[in-house]
Amino acid sequence: MAIDHFDVLIVGAGLSGIGAGYHLKTRCPDKTYAILEARGAIGGTWDLFRYPGVRSDSDMYTLGYSFRPWTDAKAIADGPSILSYVRATARDEGIDRNIRFDHRVTRAEWSSEDARWTVEAQHGPEAEIVRLTCNFLFMCSGYYDYREGYTPEFEGVDRFTGRVVHPQHWPDDIDWAGKRVVVIGSGATAVTLVPAIAESAAHVTMLQRSPSYVLSVPDEDVMANRLRALLPPKLAYGIVRWKNVLRFMLFFTLSRRAPAVVKRMLRKQVQAQLPAGFDVDAHFTPRYDPWDQRMCFVPHGDLFKAIRHGRADMVTDRIETFTEQGIELASGAELAADIIVTATGLKLIVGGGVGLSVDGVPVDAAKALSYKGMMMSDVPNFASCIGYTNASWTLKCDLTCEYVCRLLNHMAADGYRQCTPRNVDPSITTMPIIDFSSGYVQRSIHEFPKQGSKKPWRLYQNYALDIAMLKYGSVEDAMEFVRADATGDRRADVVG
Repeated sequence: MAIDHFDVLIVGAGLSGIGAGYHLKTRCPDKTYAILEARGAIGGTWDLFRYPGVRSDSDMYTLGYSFRPWTDAKAIADGPSILSYVRATARDEGIDRNIRFDHRVTRAEWSSEDARWTVEAQHGPEAEIVRLTCNFLFMCSGYYDYREGYTPEFEGVDRFTGRVVHPQHWPDDIDWAGKRVVVIGSGATAVTLVPAIAESAAHVTMLQRSPSYVLSVPDEDVMANRLRALLPPKLAYGIVRWKNVLRFMLFFTLSRRAPAVVKRMLRKQVQAQLPAGFDVDAHFTPRYDPWDQRMCFVPHGDLFKAIRHGRADMVTDRIETFTEQGIELASGAELAADIIVTATGLKLIVGGGVGLSVDGVPVDAAKALSYKGMMMSDVPNFASCIGYTNASWTLKCDLTCEYVCRLLNHMAADGYRQCTPRNVDPSITTMPIIDFSSGYVQRSIHEFPKQGSKKPWRLYQNYALDIAMLKYGSVEDAMEFVRADATGDRRADVVG
């Protein structure tokens, strides 16, 4: 049976995968490509997550694509709106015609002799094995496990007579109206769930082991809404996009250089939105500095409003055990509950869980260096779309897609068939690729590639620096290229 071959295979039809399809279509129109999607629908994260109130925690002027203006009034958008935006982009650009659904990629093997990847996927409910080949493999599946979220082992959970759910797989049949709900967690999912459920629940308690930084932001961008009425959509979008990028870069830089100043500012704005006498230090003052973990944003302070109106409250304590009627805390107090939501985080996974090998040798990602935040040392013709941890995901993914297209065009122009990042600098030292102290990062970061101490192996998490490197910088630095001579033999290795 003939095996389908493509110039580029994209894995994942979510926000970044659809963006990759667009950039390939427009910047490399001579390249054939297909998108392999494990699930049966476009959308990735925004199709998977269905819990109440699901929304972005970044503004849509930076989370949206650079090439497609976000035109809705809401800057902090709900999940269904983002899903519609991604699907409309795929439809309008004809990208959806190149998607193969229900193809879960499990393995990919590179052959230097053939200069191609052989990709193996499980197709459909019967998990039929399908093989495809490509010259370049582009992973756009993110870095967390879609199959399950992270749930700690809670003592006595089997004794609880109510219902326990994880937000990553929210059941359609759950009804929280008039019920007592406990949401375990302190991250973005928890601060989203609590005000959404509190609208109809009898009462909601957010139970956290330790606090996170929470910042109230407007759900609409006044400047954006005004500019759209005055300027062409793309121009207005571009202006607001850069305004938000620069504002966030300034905030992040200030957080790192003057954390005490930012801590006081954050505490002051939280205190102003809570009832008099509320223990801000216990519930909203973390032990770490701002941006040592990802910050939580709540549109129009909806979490604080739910607390202020008595529909929700905060408890900062450790879980001793689940009981028949709720949760017993280390302090001895007990929280009664009909429903317990374990918003306890995600499981990170390298490369979507795809097993890679190069010339018969399995790739150990943990021993690789991350090249420009998107390729792995010693792995040919391979890239991953990984967004920022301190800014909108799509900002970095757009740049990554542009760079991959530049690289492909450079290889085609010079007759190269293989490109491989190589570290030839013995002075390079390594560090974790993500420097967050968050539990979901620390549990799995040892499995990921490392970043290096110098460019192009260093990640700066800085959009302006990445524009200089990825949009305008050389595609030859620390890159080994291989071409074939007239007889087809491999020759002329070049290290930039």
